Amino acid sequence: MKLLFLTSRFPYPLEKGDKLRAYYFIKYLSTKHDIYLFAINENIPDQNLIDELAPFCKKIEVVKISKLQSLANLIKAIFQFKIPYQTAYFTSHNAQNKLIAYAKENKPDAVFCHLIRMGEYIKYLSLENSILDFMDTFSIGMKRYAENGNLLIRIPAKIEYRRLLKYENKLFDLFKHKIIISSQDQSYIPHPNNTTIQIIPNGVDADFYQNKSSEKKHDLLFIGNLSYAPNIYAINYAAEHIMPQLKSLTLAIVGATPNREIFKLQSANIKIIGWVDDSRDAYNESKIMIAPMFISIGLQNKILQAMSMEIPCVITSMANNALGAIAEKEVLIADTPEEFITQINRLLSDHFLYESITTNGRKFILKNFNWTENVEKINQLLMN
Repeated sequence: MKLLFLTSRFPYPLEKGDKLRAYYFIKYLSTKHDIYLFAINENIPDQNLIDELAPFCKKIEVVKISKLQSLANLIKAIFQFKIPYQTAYFTSHNAQNKLIAYAKENKPDAVFCHLIRMGEYIKYLSLENSILDFMDTFSIGMKRYAENGNLLIRIPAKIEYRRLLKYENKLFDLFKHKIIISSQDQSYIPHPNNTTIQIIPNGVDADFYQNKSSEKKHDLLFIGNLSYAPNIYAINYAAEHIMPQLKSLTLAIVGATPNREIFKLQSANIKIIGWVDDSRDAYNESKIMIAPMFISIGLQNKILQAMSMEIPCVITSMANNALGAIAEKEVLIADTPEEFITQINRLLSDHFLYESITTNGRKFILKNFNWTENVEKINQLLMN
């Protein structure tokens, strides 16, 4: 089958969760389908990045959309009241015209739309056999951001929340099939038939993410896209509420594009490391992974990878709602600074608990987060 795969970012390198999901979907879908990738990006990727996707794609088309154009789209969207700001950001008439030509030339049998950000592009395509990957429920994430963000962001976030509610409903009715990353996110999609959305979690390459004995340079680790608002909130929470009570411990903060706000947190026991070429090094060099996620949506890849690497995780109830691990067996739960401090100290002082959580955590990942099995569910949808 010829599958037209639409993405709002070129899915490599894998420094963001949406890119990771798209990359692995493409990789595993390519074993049964011819993938025609059409990606919007702020620049044309270097050839070495394109080469990472080339083995899995019959053709690759990347259309550049400049930041200036995206800014103009946002300003226009303020006054049009039609689509979410983030959808407007990725929408381009030039890209739309190129997509029409790309589809006409290659005549796909099916369309896979990754994220609602690409929603405006599907107007020009046949959706008789189509899949929309919501991935996360963006509306609920924006609602939490409006409730927890600073005063300057709350008003535009509330507006975006209302737009996303309407837009998620609109796109739901346009696509034949819909998928999402967790049952929690499924329940948040504002449509009366949301239970028909197929739940397809991310997977973990458990052969790649394996524990290797290494010197533990850091007591605690937080890893993720460091320009992503929920991650910034989590890091600030750890710096303000957790680390002052754990001055003898070190926290490593690892991930792409740390901003000035993050760098200001550098201290004797908070190390801003930033991007690393191989995230396994960060996991191997750390004793415990913490995820104080309070405004996040979806399934956290960092938690999946840490558990696969046999690094014990202390996470919030909200993060575990999407994960579905058994508390005290596969993860430890903390929702207040005092609970985070208690759980961290328990792991560091109780060798049996530490080993039990790490062993059971990896077993949980192996059982529930397999890319091959999860992508097979997409294959079944495409054949129906």
